[in-house]
Amino acid sequence: MARIQNWKPEDPDFWREQGSALAWRTCGVTTFSLIFSFATWFVMSAVVVRMPAIGFKFTTSELFWLAAIPGLASGILRLIHSNFIPLLGTRAVISVATILKIIPMVWLGYAIQDLSTPWATFMIIGFLCGMGGGDFSSFMPSTSIFFPKRLQGTAMGIQAGLGNFGVSIVQFVAPWIIGFAALGTVAGGPQVFTKADPIKGALAVTKEAGIVRDVQVANAEYAGAIEVVRGEDGRIKDVILKATDTVKPIKAAVKKDESGRITEVATSKGVALDVKRNPAGEISDVALRNVVKKGMWLQNAAFIWVPFLLLAFVLSVIFLRSLQLPTRGFMGQFEILSSRNRARTHTWNCTMTYICSFGSFSGFSAAFPMLIKTLYGGFDGAPDPLAYAFIGPLLGGLVRVATGGFFDKIGGSKGMQWTTIGQIAGVVYLVAGGYLTPSSVEQFSGFLYGMLWIFLMSGINNAATFRQYPIVFAYSPAKGAQMLGWTGAWAAFGPFVWNALIATSIDKTGAVNAFFIGCAVFYVYSLAINWWYYTRQGAERYDYGNAGGTWWDALPEAEKERMKRVDLGQPA
Repeated sequence: MARIQNWKPEDPDFWREQGSALAWRTCGVTTFSLIFSFATWFVMSAVVVRMPAIGFKFTTSELFWLAAIPGLASGILRLIHSNFIPLLGTRAVISVATILKIIPMVWLGYAIQDLSTPWATFMIIGFLCGMGGGDFSSFMPSTSIFFPKRLQGTAMGIQAGLGNFGVSIVQFVAPWIIGFAALGTVAGGPQVFTKADPIKGALAVTKEAGIVRDVQVANAEYAGAIEVVRGEDGRIKDVILKATDTVKPIKAAVKKDESGRITEVATSKGVALDVKRNPAGEISDVALRNVVKKGMWLQNAAFIWVPFLLLAFVLSVIFLRSLQLPTRGFMGQFEILSSRNRARTHTWNCTMTYICSFGSFSGFSAAFPMLIKTLYGGFDGAPDPLAYAFIGPLLGGLVRVATGGFFDKIGGSKGMQWTTIGQIAGVVYLVAGGYLTPSSVEQFSGFLYGMLWIFLMSGINNAATFRQYPIVFAYSPAKGAQMLGWTGAWAAFGPFVWNALIATSIDKTGAVNAFFIGCAVFYVYSLAINWWYYTRQGAERYDYGNAGGTWWDALPEAEKERMKRVDLGQPA
C-alpha cells in the first residue's frame, strides 16, 4: 500500500477535513497493540517471584538478572526501532513487531513447566521478551508525526499512559490467571506451588560463627516430632522431622499421567523442617514451617497474551497507514548526533532527562516485585509481591493519560522540573526513613507509599517529555519523532540497569541503599540540565506551553527556514 504524501497536520483545514480522523485511528490501534507489547515485556518480572515456589533453584541474584534481561534487549531494540518509522512506515513496522512477540510467550509457557529448564534458557527467553519494550520506539514516533504540535503531548500522553497499563495488567492478571487451568489441558498441567510460613517460638536455635550448635524444641507440641542427630564430637549432624498424632509432615497430593507428568494437584497442608547448610555441609540454619501445597499454572502468565497479540496484528494490518516523511535515508537518522543545529547537545540532554523519567518508571516497575520479596519477604506475615506490584505501574500510567493535555498548556519543561524534585524527595524519604533496611514487616506500608510516590512523579515526568522533545526539535518533525524513539531506547535499559545495579548493591553491601542514593544523584543532574537548557527564563529552547509560547514560536520565519535547510544538509 502506497504511503500517504503531503501530510500537513499543522494546517487547520487539512487537520479538520482529513488529518484528525486518521491520526486518532492510528493512535487507537497502536495504543491497543502497545498495551500487550508492555505486557509481554514485563511478563518475566511477574513470573520470577513465583519460580522458587514451584521448584526452580535459582539464587536471588539470578532472579534479579532474569527480571533485568528484558530491559537489556528492549534498549538495544529501541535503538534499532528509532530508525524504522521514517524509513519503513507505521503499518509495516507495527504489524511485524506485534506478531513476533508471540514467539517468547509460547516458549516461556512451555519452558516454565519443566523444572530442568536451565537459567541460561530463561535468560534467552527474557531477552526475546524485550521485543515488547523495544518497539515502543516505533509506536511513539509514529504518533508524533501524525499529530500537530499543539496536540502531541495529549496524544502521546494517552498512548504511553494506556500502553503502560500493560505493565500493571500483567502484574495484576498473573496472580489470578495462574491459579486455575484457565486455558484447559492444551496449555499443560499444573505445577506444585509451595507456600511456607515460619512457626514462631517452635525452635530455639543457637549459632556460633554462622553454624548451628544447638537446637532446642521450645514448643511442647513439637517435642516428639523433632529429632536432633549429633556426631561423636557432639556437633549437630542433622535435624529430622517425624510424624506424630498432632504433627503431620507436608506431602504433595498429586496425580500423574502415564508419562509421569502432573495432571492434578490437590491442596494439602502440613509442617516442614527447613535445614540449611553452607558449602562445607555444616548446618547454618533450622526453621519449622507451616506449609501449604497447591496447584499453579504458571504457564498461563505467558500463554494468555497470545490471542491478544494476534488480534492486535490483524487490526494493525487492516487499519494502519504510513506517511512519507522528508528524511535523508538511514544514515540521515544519525544526524541527531551531529553538530547541526546543536543536535548532539540536545540529544544528550533529552536522553538524560528521559532516563530520569521513563527509565525510572520502567526500572522500578521491573524491580518492584523482587524488591518487595527481598526486603520484606523474610518476615512473618510477609506481603505477597504480586498483590502490590501492579499498583505503581498503574498509577504511573494513569497520570500520563491525565496530564498530557495539561503540559500542552503550560509546557513540558516546567512539569519535568517539579516532578524530578519529587523523585528526589521520594528517594530521600525511603533512605532516611529506614524503609530499605527494615527491621519489621510493619515498615512495609512506609516503603509502599514511598515507592508509589516515585511511580507517580516519574509517570507525570514522562508525560511532560512527550510535549517537550518535539518542541526541542521543532525544526524537523522527523527528528522530533526520532528523538522520542532514541531517548526511549536508552530509557528502556531501565529494567536491566535497575535490576542489575540492585543485585550488585545487595551483593557488595548487603542492602539496596547505595543504589537508591545513586538514583538521587542522577536525578539532581537531570534537574540541572532541564533547568538550564529548557526551563529558566531565556533558556535556549524553552517551552512555556501553548499559552506562554516556545523558542520556535519566537524565531523569525527566515531563521526557521535556515534551520530547516541546515537540518537537510542544504546551504544555509
